Amino acid sequence: MLSLLSAVPTESDDPEAAWVLDIRWGNNPTIWRPPTDVFETDEALIVRVEIAGMRTEDFYLRLDGQTLIISGVRRDPDIGSAYHRLEIPFGQFQVAVILPVAIDEEQVEAEYRDGFLRITLPKRGTHTVSIGS
Repeated sequence: MLSLLSAVPTESDDPEAAWVLDIRWGNNPTIWRPPTDVFETDEALIVRVEIAGMRTEDFYLRLDGQTLIISGVRRDPDIGSAYHRLEIPFGQFQVAVILPVAIDEEQVEAEYRDGFLRITLPKRGTHTVSIGS
């Protein structure tokens, strides 16, 4: 496991909301960030990462307080080939999502299908407490 050294908002993020952060270890340019969507329903926060060519065991998901960290390694099946053009990133990647609402950590679910990792983070419900006399 790698240690988290710095977090920098990406240029494409909303500067006022900045949910998705580009996480890097030092100045390592080999770590990249796959396209990531974050949206909210009435019941949950949904994080969707577009990252084809993975196996489920190559993902590492971690909740650290109010931050979801998604990392892993996408391996190049054609390593050793002489490339003429290389636009598809391989190697270590990481995305961190700051969660804007409290979530129920025990109910988090993740599914990888058709090149998309979808993580469902159910919102923590509020409970009404009645006072007896």
